[in-house]
Amino acid sequence: MYRLFKVTLMLVILCSLMVTPVFAANPHFVGNVTFRDNGTTVSASGSIGGLGNQNIDVILTAQGTATVICTNPGGNVAPGQTSNVQVTGSDTDIQVKNGRANFNVTTLAPTAPTNACPNQKWTASITNVDFTSATLTVFQPSGSTNVVLQQTFTP
Repeated sequence: MYRLFKVTLMLVILCSLMVTPVFAANPHFVGNVTFRDNGTTVSASGSIGGLGNQNIDVILTAQGTATVICTNPGGNVAPGQTSNVQVTGSDTDIQVKNGRANFNVTTLAPTAPTNACPNQKWTASITNVDFTSATLTVFQPSGSTNVVLQQTFTP
């Protein structure tokens, strides 16, 4: 009986050692993440290590203050409006090799708010966004809602 207990205990310990690497993943940004302000969009690129072997999705969410201009039916422009905006972009199904992946993601341009101009005859457009923060969220495996890394960056 004692010998059976000892063998069972050894099997349990051996199995737990085999499972440990699955939980040992430690996703982290390798080096600096590079951000580029493109006027109305923002791009981020970098490298992530400690991922294990499943592909990833990277979502970039950025906040800022948009400069809005209003153009009347006669073509005259009224500048000086601002609006807080949030934009997102994604890079999906990024291949992971040896626990590491490189990403390059750009947000979509924001849509001008419909209430920015005096009336519906005027056309609102965004000419620039002063970005104040950006958050990178990494999901693994690709297509899941399992967040393995999230970090907010500010200028």
